Amino acid sequence: MNQEEGLLGRFVGGMIRRTVRARFRNVYWNPPETAPKPPVVFVPNHHGWHDGYLMFLLVTRLGIRCLDWIQEYEAFPWFRYVGGMPFPSDDASKRASTMRRTARLMREGRSLVLFAEGILHRPPEVLPLGRALETIARRVPEVSVLPVAIHYDMSLHERPEAFIRCGSPIAEGPGLLERTREALIRELDQVRHDVAQGAPFETLAKGTLDVNERWDVRRTKRF
Repeated sequence: MNQEEGLLGRFVGGMIRRTVRARFRNVYWNPPETAPKPPVVFVPNHHGWHDGYLMFLLVTRLGIRCLDWIQEYEAFPWFRYVGGMPFPSDDASKRASTMRRTARLMREGRSLVLFAEGILHRPPEVLPLGRALETIARRVPEVSVLPVAIHYDMSLHERPEAFIRCGSPIAEGPGLLERTREALIRELDQVRHDVAQGAPFETLAKGTLDVNERWDVRRTKRF
């Protein structure tokens, strides 16, 4: 299923890919051990401005068509063509309408990217998750919740690198919010450990190499 709807969807998708390519050296990931079966609620931590772009790349690679609630949707409504939906902090009726429409579309086969912490904030803490996750899980039969850890590293290269790790699905039921938050914290700890230890990751998206890598004259020498 295509995440990008029509010509405008391809335009927005192209903008996202170009931005990631320009801003990062590379984006890496550990894919889920088994392909998630929709309907899925992807629950990433929200430590970086580019989180939504990275989740777009992830669900596109997985081939799972997703919705995404956006607080500042009105600033760039063309995100609707890649799954964006309005979720303004100052309009409870519009949030409720989006939640009802989301549940209906998920019962028809869509999935959801949900930044359940509610706000963009600095790492390393994972904030308590909002009850919207519980509401969607109750309304959508057989939904699974997939924690997704996103870690940014700015140390060895000119541009930051992003590392993404998908956890195991969590079933709907009692204590869903706390179980999901605990799983997300574990996945974040693991991805940070893996990065520190130099563990292998797959490349999700290529970025821009360091200036010394791009302009290394040794590559042009002829012997």
